[in-house]
Amino acid sequence: MYKLYPYFTNDGSVGLFSPDADDIYHSVYGALTEAYEKFILPANFEKYFSENNEIKILDICFGIGYNTKSFLNYLIDFYYNESIDSNNIKYNNKIDTDNKKCKIFIHAIDTDKNLACLSPFFISNKTNIKNNKLIFKNEKIKRMLSNNIQTKFKLNKEVNILLLEKIHKYIDNDIMELLNKKQYSVFFDKNIRRLFEFYRNEESIHTSLKKINTFLHNIYYRHLSNSYKMYLNILKWLDFDFKLSIKDARCAILNDTNKYNYIFLDAFTPTKCPCLWTVDFFKLLFEHLEDNGMILTYSNSALVRNAFLNAGFQVGKIYSDSAKKFTGTIATKNKAFIKYDLSEYDLGLIKTKAGIFYRDENLNLDNESIIAAHKVEVENSNLMSSSRFIKHFKVIN
Repeated sequence: MYKLYPYFTNDGSVGLFSPDADDIYHSVYGALTEAYEKFILPANFEKYFSENNEIKILDICFGIGYNTKSFLNYLIDFYYNESIDSNNIKYNNKIDTDNKKCKIFIHAIDTDKNLACLSPFFISNKTNIKNNKLIFKNEKIKRMLSNNIQTKFKLNKEVNILLLEKIHKYIDNDIMELLNKKQYSVFFDKNIRRLFEFYRNEESIHTSLKKINTFLHNIYYRHLSNSYKMYLNILKWLDFDFKLSIKDARCAILNDTNKYNYIFLDAFTPTKCPCLWTVDFFKLLFEHLEDNGMILTYSNSALVRNAFLNAGFQVGKIYSDSAKKFTGTIATKNKAFIKYDLSEYDLGLIKTKAGIFYRDENLNLDNESIIAAHKVEVENSNLMSSSRFIKHFKVIN
């Protein structure tokens, strides 16, 4: 039986734990905050959209969609002024003076259909958590949770409506069973649930009083509520195309003919999911990235950065102003897009055993085989160990 392991992170958004990977999908300090700080803010979308009105994004390891949702949220805030005066929606100058639609294509890839299809339903702006308890046992996560929500970013309700429009057709009985489980109900948005029921009711005829009431409620939600009216106005300037691939990312991208402006690489850590961090997978990504595109990832690993370099990329670092530290890596074909270069220390670490990258020449090995081959390569290497390099670097600096 499929189970969810959700919890409210410290910014009021929902995070998930994976017992299979023994790892978290999202940082406890804030799932939405993490998406913004590691993928959205470093991408410099403001500059991109000042020069372009079309974009293609590849979201690898979509999960419950925070990176895609954060991007759509940023886009709405950038293009659309939400202030309401006498029930009339105001647009900013860019929308008023530009008759062209903003064209968005997002290709989201994940192996877990349940999580991907549940994406629009999860609450992102929870504010009244009185006692932030886990519904499963994990002492490490429990110690890091807070009852005091600190919200840096707010997700517009229209984002989940946009996603639901694209994803609801994929929802099957197994996903419905998860949506209906009482233990998970606190994590799901009731209005999105009701809107989904409206979509389902449109596709068939129901006669029960309960279903008729649900139908009538959603007639109101769809045609009268502010959120839905704003969503309809957003569609006047947004041409949003979304593709969901439930398969191994290597296979999905091999069969993809698109080139992307941005790639979000948000797989589990290299030691947990090495198949999506190999030099061979990065070479595949190189072929699917536009000349002025960029790949963004949270990983600071020396082997990841070395794999990017060997795949032909220019490589730099992502800096978080709020955290006051480097929080990820950027790979691009155009060095002009790199704001923070790899340091002397970073480049030195890459040349040690820590920089020996994973290999998967035919893009079909399982994680265990990749890890085993990498272990042998590291053991047989004559390169300096990372610990020795770090000690030496500290001495000379």
